[in-house]
Amino acid sequence: GLSQGGGVGLALANWITQGDPGFDVWGMDIARFGDFATMAFTNEKVRENYARRFSITFPNEFLPKGRNVQTSPIYDRLAAANAVFGSGFGLETALWFQADGEEPIEEVTFGRSNAWDQVRAETLAVRSSVGMWETTGFSKFRFSGPGARAWLDRLLAGRIPKPGRMSLSPMTNPAGNLIGDLTVACLGAATGHSEGPFGTVVGGATGNVRHHEQFLVFGSGIAERYYERWFDQHLPADGSVRYDTLGFELAGLSIAGPNARAVLEKVTDADVSAEGFKFMAFKEITLGMAPVWCGRVTFTGDLGYEFWMPARYQRHVYEVLLDAGQEHGLRMFGLHALNSLRLEKGFGSWAREYRPIYDPFEAGLERFVKMDKDFIGRDALAAKYAPGGPGGAVRLVTFTVDTEPGRAGVDVIGDEPIWHDGEVVGWVTSGGYAHHSDVSVAMGYVPAALGDSQGPWEIEIVGARRSANRLDQCLWDPESQRMRM
Repeated sequence: GLSQGGGVGLALANWITQGDPGFDVWGMDIARFGDFATMAFTNEKVRENYARRFSITFPNEFLPKGRNVQTSPIYDRLAAANAVFGSGFGLETALWFQADGEEPIEEVTFGRSNAWDQVRAETLAVRSSVGMWETTGFSKFRFSGPGARAWLDRLLAGRIPKPGRMSLSPMTNPAGNLIGDLTVACLGAATGHSEGPFGTVVGGATGNVRHHEQFLVFGSGIAERYYERWFDQHLPADGSVRYDTLGFELAGLSIAGPNARAVLEKVTDADVSAEGFKFMAFKEITLGMAPVWCGRVTFTGDLGYEFWMPARYQRHVYEVLLDAGQEHGLRMFGLHALNSLRLEKGFGSWAREYRPIYDPFEAGLERFVKMDKDFIGRDALAAKYAPGGPGGAVRLVTFTVDTEPGRAGVDVIGDEPIWHDGEVVGWVTSGGYAHHSDVSVAMGYVPAALGDSQGPWEIEIVGARRSANRLDQCLWDPESQRMRM
């Protein structure tokens, strides 16, 4: 309405004249929606939201309209395991798994819900043995062509990996602010003699038949169209770079925990030893009877593997891993447990810790930025952090927060004020309960000048200020030895 017209007009004017809205407009960006947002879907959601315009929206609430349209091949298996589902970019995704015999429903609340006990068990299973979760919801792109490597090197702030390797890379706009937090895998050069799991030719060079390197790029699932828009704006006109959005046709699963390697060794003939398959390696393997791409990486901060396969193979891969994992204590886990695990490790996530209002140095991603090469946003970052430059205005920090134990307590959800010495100085981006460390965690931004301060710190949760402790290192495996074991 009129109350928002001025801000919307400013954003559009900036976007048209400068190529960027000038601030984070994610909450009103049409790129939040994919082709699932048909007219019928839109009609249902508009009516649902209008009818609730004066209703309280709870942080753990997923509304029912427009649901169960997009499901993965293992949806029925997850449902049979009593999964409680949410929705991300239109895909039904397991949030947690209810106990047998209980109704798979999560109570909506600003406190800790009935998911508490089950999520705790899922989290502890990953840390003590092994867990499995579905990763189909990530956005996934394949890049190829003679100019693919050079183009990605210019587009991304990080290092582009060698064949058979992966790397993490921020993507920045000309102002040096974050517009992506991506993982890149180099498949090597395709040759025409071997068909890989994605229905494309992959492998090493043979004879005179040689094609160009291919790359897989993974990012936040909710940002698929957001990334596509940026890619399209920067593709070279000469056709030297091509990309495909793989979407949910490329399904995924991941296992993580100290027993993850033991499970994988039971279902593949590939060398997955610590030496034969090192951290951040990426290669094609046969899992059960299915060809999959396997990356040795995990968002849990533990030893883990990600498996990517055409959707037609996912059910087989799921069943093979589930069967092999029984003797090793494998347990399915959902996004609630994943949130607990990544908070312990201090891993940020897109649209929370990583947004276009922060640069990668402010967001703690400086180790992934290669300032010795040219990339979009490099000049702005170089000027900002040069001697005598303004430097970063804010800094991402992690706190533990004093809360009541068990379900009686309450955790941050995002946007709570952060107090320092009696004054509001920052804001929370996300948080929750770190079950393995048995403590409530909050991540957020504070002025850079206060980034090392010991406080006193407080975080306001549901109207009450609670004492908080700023962490100098993450709660879980600060040397990252578990991921590399």
